[in-house]
Order: sequence, then structure tokens, then C-alpha cells
Amino acid sequence: MIVVDKVVLSDDMMSEEFVCNLDKCKGACCVEGDLGAPLNEDELEKMEEVYEKVKPYMSPEGIAEVERQGKYIKDFEGDYSTPTIDNRECAYAIYDEKKYLHCAIEKAYLDKKVSYRKPISCYLYPARITKYDAYDAVNYDRWEICSDACVLGKELKVPVYQFLKGPFISKYGKEWYEKLEKEVQLMKENLR
Repeated sequence: MIVVDKVVLSDDMMSEEFVCNLDKCKGACCVEGDLGAPLNEDELEKMEEVYEKVKPYMSPEGIAEVERQGKYIKDFEGDYSTPTIDNRECAYAIYDEKKYLHCAIEKAYLDKKVSYRKPISCYLYPARITKYDAYDAVNYDRWEICSDACVLGKELKVPVYQFLKGPFISKYGKEWYEKLEKEVQLMKENLR
């Protein structure tokens, strides 16, 4: 494992390779799973703030579910997530002309309508963060629907941590990511 400040990354964040392949998965991560996108408590206010500007990007079904369930929900374990449409896709997911799923929040962000890109759990995928009192544990989450992303990552030789450079910088900052790159380089040199 690699430790950078108060973040511990599993070795497979460096050893495994991954690049999203939307042409193969069609955005399945927006529809698969038990709940919507996991949300941190600090994201709840952001969801409230951006909703009116994101709403024009959403599907009528997504809007109806947000109006019915709320901008986020609290599950049976006390965790927060986005609402879903018929217990399937995230209420903020939208289909394009190819029937690929995208995030309405991210579309609004890319159009500079909001400053919040999307839930960090989505932006950082395939990394999953477990928060502890003293540190964050970052692990690579393997999910069958992402098998084509693993194939493309191997073809392009892109380790998971490099694929997640933008999301990691968004979460922990540029300086942190530079430290991570140095630690990975040291790890590689020590393995020679």
C-alpha cells in the first residue's frame, strides 16, 4: 500500500489498469447496483444548491422522482444517495441519442451552469473511499460491468491512479497528487 498524507491507497490502485469504455458499457454504472450514487454529507448542500440549474438537463422521469423522493435519500443504513427511477437508474442519469447514460449534473457543470461536477463517488469510480477517524482508505473496486474498462486500460497501459488523476486532484488537491506520483515512482524503483 501507499500512504500519502492521511490517505492510504491499496497496491492495486497502482498495479491494475483501467480506462472507462463508454462505447462498451453505455454508462451501466448509472443504472446498476442497489441504490443511487452514494453521497457524502458535505455533498447534500451541493445537491440542494445545484438542483434548479441541473433540472433542465434531467429527464422528466428523473425530475418526477426527485420531486417525489427528494434531491437525495437516506437509506436503511443511514447513508445518503441519489434517488433512483423505479429502483434502477439514478434520477440524475440521462440518455443520449445512442442510449448511453450520462450525468445531468456533470452536463450542467461542463456547460458552466454549476461548479459542482457530480457526486465524488461517481467521479472517483473505480476507487471507493472508506473514511476512518485518522485516514481515508482508497481501494480499487472491481465490478463486472467495468470489465471492458479493464481491457482498455491494459491496452493503453493506464494504471487506475493515473486514470483518476482529475478526480483525485478534485478530492485531495494537486499537491497531494504530485506526492502520490513520487511515492509510486519510489515504489517502482524499489521493485527493480
